[in-house]
Amino acid sequence: MAKVAVLHTSFVFVTVEPVITDLITELIPGVELMHFVDSDVLATVVRDQGISASSEARMVHLAQAAEAAGADVIFSACSSLGPTLDAAQRAVGVPVVKIDEAMAVYAATYDRIGVLATVPTTLGPTSDLITARALDSGRHPQIVQRLCPGAFDVLMGGDREEHDRLVAEQAADLAGEVDVLVLAQASMQRLVGRLESETGLRVLSSPRIGVELLAKTVREHGA
Repeated sequence: MAKVAVLHTSFVFVTVEPVITDLITELIPGVELMHFVDSDVLATVVRDQGISASSEARMVHLAQAAEAAGADVIFSACSSLGPTLDAAQRAVGVPVVKIDEAMAVYAATYDRIGVLATVPTTLGPTSDLITARALDSGRHPQIVQRLCPGAFDVLMGGDREEHDRLVAEQAADLAGEVDVLVLAQASMQRLVGRLESETGLRVLSSPRIGVELLAKTVREHGA
């Protein structure tokens, strides 16, 4: 049985929004799932206003712990810390899959891309990843970033309805400037249908296509 380790920087995907666990169960049936959580590192990145060498080292250590526990594939559930996973991949001998890698590849095919986030630290890494994937194919899209202030804190407090209202409000405002909307956090996944209906745009979210890439990676490595 394959072992997949999921790296988290918040308990939100373990307790409040178990969307990743649900998708892995659906798309990779029979897989043995392990969760590794550093619930303070994201707060540290927010305080530092960026990823320090210390924060990167913490994510590398998390990946090494996952490998030591027998993980066949490591899945990173945090977009804000995405850049640290390149260092983590160099430090471990098993594949490391970023949750937003597949989403970034798809988003990069559009000319005007709106990146919507509820945590400020996610805007830069998500936009940078999309830009990098666009450059891989010789494209130079325009990326418009938009933050939904306070929405993540509201969600962590358990008020999904207010979180959703705040996100929808910003999405509606951003929609007139872009061709596609990218939801920078997996915690926004369930809003895809609502936002597509309200804005008339394609809305991309990382969890499902991210886990589909994870499933492909698990199959390719014979785990």
